[in-house]
Amino acid sequence: MSFSGISASFIYLLPLLAIAFFHVRGRNRNTEAALAQQREAIEAGLTEPSSLHPFIDTTKCLGAGGCVSACPEEAIGLIGGKAYLVNPTVCIGHGACEAACPHHAIKLVFGTEKRGMDIPKLDPNFQTNVPGIFIAGELGGMGLIRKAATQGAQAIDAIKKLKGSSHALDVVIVGAGPAGLASTLGAIENKLRYVTLEQEGSLGGAIFQYPRNKIAMTAPVKLPIVGLIKMGEISKEALLEFWNGVVHKTSMQINFTERMEKITKTDNGFLVKTNKQTYDTRSVLLAIGRRGTPRKLGVPGEDLPKVVYSLIDPEQYRNMHVLVVGGGDSALEAACSIADEPGTTVTISYRSEAFGRGKPKNRERLQALEARGRLKVMLKSNVKNVTTDSVTLEYQGQMIEIPNQAIIVCAGGILPTPFLKEIGIIVESKYGSE
Repeated sequence: MSFSGISASFIYLLPLLAIAFFHVRGRNRNTEAALAQQREAIEAGLTEPSSLHPFIDTTKCLGAGGCVSACPEEAIGLIGGKAYLVNPTVCIGHGACEAACPHHAIKLVFGTEKRGMDIPKLDPNFQTNVPGIFIAGELGGMGLIRKAATQGAQAIDAIKKLKGSSHALDVVIVGAGPAGLASTLGAIENKLRYVTLEQEGSLGGAIFQYPRNKIAMTAPVKLPIVGLIKMGEISKEALLEFWNGVVHKTSMQINFTERMEKITKTDNGFLVKTNKQTYDTRSVLLAIGRRGTPRKLGVPGEDLPKVVYSLIDPEQYRNMHVLVVGGGDSALEAACSIADEPGTTVTISYRSEAFGRGKPKNRERLQALEARGRLKVMLKSNVKNVTTDSVTLEYQGQMIEIPNQAIIVCAGGILPTPFLKEIGIIVESKYGSE
C-alpha cells in the first residue's frame, strides 16, 4: 500500500478512534460516579431496599445502560460495564428499569437475603390460591399508587371471566384506596354487580392517613372509564380531591364505615360478613393495606392515649414534647413537620444506625433541622417504657428518660396473616425472590 493510501486510511480511522476514546472515557467516568455512590450508601448503612426492587443478573447484563437512564431515582449505576443497584434505599420499585432492559437481565423481587417480606401467594391475575379471592395493592406488597390502581383494574378483568352467576353479587371489593377505587371503576365499566366496603369514613386508604400537605409521587395511570391520568408530584389534598371527583362523576357507590369481619367459603362463592350485613358473592377482591394493623413497640405504657401510629395534623402538637419512632419516610416526614411547629421539642428514635428507608430529600431535611437545633436524632435507640409525662429509651448503653407528651410510632404495618390463613390464603416469606 502506498504512503498516500496509508494516510487516507488513517484519516478515515481517526473519527472511529476518537469515538472509541470518548466512549471509554465516558464509561470510566460513569463507573467512578457509580462506585462513589455505592461507597457512600455502604458507609451510611443505606444498603437495604424497602420493598419491591430490581435484581440484576450480571451474567445477562451487557451494559446497555437503559436501566440507568430509566431510573428517575438514580438508584442504578454502571460499574465495569455492568448495572448494579448502587443506591438501594431510594428505589421505590416502579419497574421502569425492568422494562428498559433489552437483555432481560432485570427482575423485580421482594425482600433481601437479610430481610424477608411476607407476601400472599398470587397468580399473574392477582388471584390467591383460594379460587375467587383476589388481592391488589399494598396487601400484596405493592404500595405504589399507580401500580396498586393498575392491579385493581387487572384483577377485575379476571373476575369478569369467572363462571357462576347464581350469587347476588359478582364481587365484593374491600377497601377504597387506589386499588379499591380502580377496581370499582372496572366493575362499573364491565357492568358487574358489586359492593365496595370501606371501614373508615372517607376514601383514600393509606393516602388519607398521610400528614397534611404531604407530597405523593405517582405516574401516568390508565383507569377504567376515566382513561389516562397524568400526575407527577401531587399533595395529599389534591390527590384526594381528584379521587373524590372521580367518585362523583361516575356515581360510584361506596359503603363507608362498613368493616369486613369474616369471609366464609360456599359452593362456588363466598359469604362476606360485615359489621352491618352479610353479602353473597361470586368473588372477593381484598384491596386493603397493612396499616390497619400497625406494628407496635410492645413496651409498658404503650396503651396510653398519647401513643398513636400515624400523623394527620402537625399543628396539634404545638408547644409539646414529642417523640417520633421509626426510620422510614413517614417517620422522617412526621418529625420534620412537627419540628416546624412553634414551641415543639422533637426527638426521633430509630433502632438502626442509619435512616436506610428514607428518601434523600427527607434525610436532608432532617439533617438541616437537626443542625438548627429544631430536633434531636437518636439512632441505635429503643423505647423501653412510657409514662404519662415521660418516655425512657435505651441509648448508647444507657437508660435515658426524657419529658414527653406525645409519641407517634411510624413502624409500618403487620400483614394480617391470621385472617388470611383463616380463609386459606398461603403467605410466603420472600428473601429476594419474585
